[in-house]
Amino acid sequence: MKNKAFIIMWVLVFSAVFLIMFSGLVVFFSFQSNQNQRIKAENMAFHIAEAGINYSQWRLAHSSGDFNFSGVYDYKDPEGSIIGQYDLNIASSTACDTGVKIEAKGWKEGRADIQRKIKIKYAKPSLAKYGFLTNSNVWFGEDEELKGPFHSNGGIRMDGEQNSLSTSYKEIYICGEEHDCSIENCSDPCAWTAQGCLCPGIWGIGKGEEKGLWQFPVGIVDFDKIIQNLDTLKTEAQTRGIYLSSSGDYGYHLKFKPNGTFDVYKVKTLYPAVDGYDGQAWTYESNDIKTEAFYQNFIVPSNCAPVFVEDNIWVEGDVKGRTTVVAAKLPEMPASLKKIVISNNINYADFNSVLGLISQKDILIPLRSPNNLEIKAALLAQKGHVFRYYYPKRNYDPYKTYAIRDYIETFGSIITNTIWTFTWVDGLGNVVSGYKETEMSYNKDLTYNPPPYFPVSGDYEVVSWEEVN
Repeated sequence: MKNKAFIIMWVLVFSAVFLIMFSGLVVFFSFQSNQNQRIKAENMAFHIAEAGINYSQWRLAHSSGDFNFSGVYDYKDPEGSIIGQYDLNIASSTACDTGVKIEAKGWKEGRADIQRKIKIKYAKPSLAKYGFLTNSNVWFGEDEELKGPFHSNGGIRMDGEQNSLSTSYKEIYICGEEHDCSIENCSDPCAWTAQGCLCPGIWGIGKGEEKGLWQFPVGIVDFDKIIQNLDTLKTEAQTRGIYLSSSGDYGYHLKFKPNGTFDVYKVKTLYPAVDGYDGQAWTYESNDIKTEAFYQNFIVPSNCAPVFVEDNIWVEGDVKGRTTVVAAKLPEMPASLKKIVISNNINYADFNSVLGLISQKDILIPLRSPNNLEIKAALLAQKGHVFRYYYPKRNYDPYKTYAIRDYIETFGSIITNTIWTFTWVDGLGNVVSGYKETEMSYNKDLTYNPPPYFPVSGDYEVVSWEEVN
């Protein structure tokens, strides 16, 4: 009897142990199965969120101005069965930020409790991606240094230093006197023909070719497409920003201040006119302020709306904020196109600040410019050029003192429709007018985050990508 009871006891013990182990295994495998299902659902949710991003990119590529497609969409397999959903949230571009922000949440059908979220910023590159962009032939001298990519729709004579790619639309071009070419001065790689001195699209004594930095021919940059709609900018300034009508004098002087404001002065008188050569003809004019009168202090618009001035303007100072200043007279007439004169240094008060200058015609450096000049801005001369006239070095003032200056540095972008230069040299390469040394650097941050209302081109590109919780 005792043996029977002993056996029953052990049977019960082993049965209990077995049940405990079996229950544990059941729980373990059940947990493992749930985990596997959850992992599969998470992976599926991620792929569905990616599909939402891909759909958004496709939508914008085929209808770039349509941002009104936020909402929940079904995600189907190749047979047409619904296997999940994605929820899109589209934040369109603004004056302060040209990028489009896309957020996509995805989940598997029946598992809305398990979601993955992807966020991207999508933007078209601005033309400020170029350190220098011109619609005409250009010559960079031995004392000129370019940092950043640059492009010309004409030919490039490159005798200076560069650290990035230079491109030209031209395979060959006629090199004229503006590049010191003539029948007496047209040697290899150029050749004299019945048309004149025929040169490669890019040539010169610079070291860019051996570094693989010369590329030509490439596609043209259409300047007709980059000319901003000035009527729109004027309306934006009148409704959201700052608008100044004609001064009744010579124009306005804008002095930016590091506190996020700028003082505006009316230019009352200019120094006497001087002789200058604009690349095509001699001029007799003055671009230097002699007297001015305070007009008003303005706050840089926090909404990035433009400052639109229907007069000539002079600009200088320390910029705090993101703004674009426009000089233009509307309706547009060739005889009344407005210009911008950079009369002194332009700097940024902090790393988040940026300035765009858009001129209906020219952006000029005047005769009485500082000996050392620093310009931090993106410059766009729509129908003219970014330029310092050739002022002859005469033995009396103001030519004697101001015709030749020492050093100019730009940081940002220069976009000029017609011929550009800050420096004039003779046939031996000696500086005879303008700045002896030029350094031009591009601000890479302006590629996808340009000054407000600056022109963009090309297709949308992914600027940033992240998965968020």
